Amino acid sequence: MKDLNDALAETEADATDAFLNSLPELKPGESFRFACHPEVPCFNACCSDLTLMLTPYDMLRLRRTLSISSADFLTHFALRVTIPDSGFPMPRLKMREERLKRCPFVSPEGCKVYPHRPGACRTYPLGRASRMGEDGKVVEQFFVVREPHCRGFEEAASWDAAGWLADQDLAVYNRYNDRYMMLMSLARGKGARLTAKQEQMVWLALYQPDAFQEFIAKMDLFRLVEIDEARKARTLTDEEAALDFGLDWLELVFFGIEEGLKRKRHPMP
Repeated sequence: MKDLNDALAETEADATDAFLNSLPELKPGESFRFACHPEVPCFNACCSDLTLMLTPYDMLRLRRTLSISSADFLTHFALRVTIPDSGFPMPRLKMREERLKRCPFVSPEGCKVYPHRPGACRTYPLGRASRMGEDGKVVEQFFVVREPHCRGFEEAASWDAAGWLADQDLAVYNRYNDRYMMLMSLARGKGARLTAKQEQMVWLALYQPDAFQEFIAKMDLFRLVEIDEARKARTLTDEEAALDFGLDWLELVFFGIEEGLKRKRHPMP
């Protein structure tokens, strides 16, 4: 029997797939009109009652602007959810406990964490579906999400997908998010769901880089891999570098992939 979080995640994943499949695809070369600002009549209307899943990089950026630990963020702002087919975690942002269920970071003036808002918020009104192609590269599809209440489509600004992604500074978000997607894709390909211990490792390595830095130092993980002194220092002092190390570490220990980190080979006696 599935637990509540698994059932919830499965329902959300199915609903997301069905939703994207029902939308018109924005093909290369096609454009759409959209803008969002306080003068648009529906300003802030899309920031309530959301099912907003947070990737590791989403959470890192939100924590950066809030200046809180990963443990505090997970306690106060997130619900722990597990993706059912792979066992990978992906927390969901808690809405306010009120009738409108507004985002905890929205105000009458707009988003209070706007420079560090999650990737899904940046991508809207596009939906982005991505998968690994046979050549190992990410294949993207974009869909226009036209919600009945949204008046942003009446604005004059015109965008294609590439222009919108660049304007919303999505390159770094998509780079990290696609790497997490690749990990899940590899797990699905093996047909093996993560064990409870492996799931906790993912929580630590990707969603708690501050705690992971302490773990790396305490357990001296660097002794197990080929890594130069400069990367060691960055990993222990910069959370984005710790997230990069965590992604490489999980590829290595879960799947034996040594593109980012190579296991240290001890010389034969």
